[in-house]
Amino acid sequence: MKNSILSLRFILKLTLSFLAILLLAGIGYTITSIYLSNKYFNETTQRLHANLAHDLIEEKFANTQPFDSVGNVNKALFGDIMHDMMAVNRAIEVYLLDKQGKVQYSVVLDHDAPETKEKRINLEPIHQFINESGSNYVLGDDPKDLSKQTIFSAAEFNKDGHEGYVYIILAGEDFLATRSDLFNSYFMRLGLRGSLLTLIFATLLGVLVIWYLTRSLRKIIYAAKRFQQGDLEYRIENAEKTDLANVASTYNSMADTILSDIEKIKSVEQLRQELIANISHDLRTPLSVIQGYIETLHMKDEQLTPEERKEYLKTVSRSSERLSKLVSQLFEYSKLEANQIQPEKEPFLISELANDIRRNYALIAEQKNIELKLSMEDNVPLVFADISLVERAIQNLMDNALKFTPEGGKVTVKIESGENDVEVTIKDSGPGIKKDNQALIFERYRQTKNGKEKAGAGLGLAIVKKIMEIHNSSIKVFSKPNEGTSFSFSLPVYAAN
Repeated sequence: MKNSILSLRFILKLTLSFLAILLLAGIGYTITSIYLSNKYFNETTQRLHANLAHDLIEEKFANTQPFDSVGNVNKALFGDIMHDMMAVNRAIEVYLLDKQGKVQYSVVLDHDAPETKEKRINLEPIHQFINESGSNYVLGDDPKDLSKQTIFSAAEFNKDGHEGYVYIILAGEDFLATRSDLFNSYFMRLGLRGSLLTLIFATLLGVLVIWYLTRSLRKIIYAAKRFQQGDLEYRIENAEKTDLANVASTYNSMADTILSDIEKIKSVEQLRQELIANISHDLRTPLSVIQGYIETLHMKDEQLTPEERKEYLKTVSRSSERLSKLVSQLFEYSKLEANQIQPEKEPFLISELANDIRRNYALIAEQKNIELKLSMEDNVPLVFADISLVERAIQNLMDNALKFTPEGGKVTVKIESGENDVEVTIKDSGPGIKKDNQALIFERYRQTKNGKEKAGAGLGLAIVKKIMEIHNSSIKVFSKPNEGTSFSFSLPVYAAN
């Protein structure tokens, strides 16, 4: 229900945004249309009446003088002109200008007013209009209000020594006021009816379009709801073909990642339980031995012979060492797994390290009657790694090899140089590992069985694997039953700058 409300709210926001954009676009279109319509009307009117002033001069000034003998304006003439013009078009106003653009006379002006005597028209638009013969759209001053510009027709005259211009306003102030009133009324009627119908139609269309465009979003919301309700396998079909392909594909990938993480968590939890059970078992065994022999020593101390007491103490010591080693391995592995150990890499000779380890294990191998062999080439190059961690890895592999190699067997440490790395291999002649078990021996506390004897310590190989991982390397195993086992890993050759 909540998801449905959120979806409807989102669609409502999209609808309101669409209407706002439509309204702004409508206002912009209306203003632009009004401006262009006015310009079109004015330009058409001016082009149509471009020669009006010139024709007036030729017709009216042919037999009648615009000025009398003393230089006064022939008001009767201009009265007749204005009467004739207004009979045809009441929007027209006629003005007589001198060569400086000063208004000499017009029947629409009050010439007794002081401001009328000072009215002067800018002649630059008039000169442009005359030079271009009225072929281009030009606006001139409105003599009634010099702050305004309007369309006009103009022509120059020269009659009996009197020069000037006949300046005709084609859309007078009264005409513009009347047109504005009518236009506003018409626009209001059009706006109240047409705009309302347009908005209703646009709203319905917008809702349908938004509903159609958000279908992919609704699919994603539905998939998320199914996932939330526990259907972890549900995915958006054909995600790459939806309108929101990136979002849908990302959701599917996210769901896959979450499902994978859940499976990993389950696996980790299962391994944790196994780990606790195995640790409890392995800790209990040496502790039980230690406890049992110590109690025996306390209870039968006077009855035991020196040899028996010595044997009991050796057993307690071995169990204590085993317990100490197990706790140490657990501590070491936990630090490696928590990334608390960072390798301190440096160049060193792996051949020298191998010789040191061979000397350290020579006595143990001799006691078990095992041949310990070191095979390597001359001039083995320097490797770049953490020497203490690499030594720990080789020691674990040596412990493992010597543990499972029978008397009279052989353990070989082999070092081979490659172009970019050095490979270390430790091979024993023990019972080998079945192929099905080879993938399990590196898991923490995972043990395999060979008859009645355990064939894996549980943490030693897991520690080796972690050490190789933090060196960006890997540990490999090659083994066949009754043919021994080989473990190998590679370290990068040191490249001096």
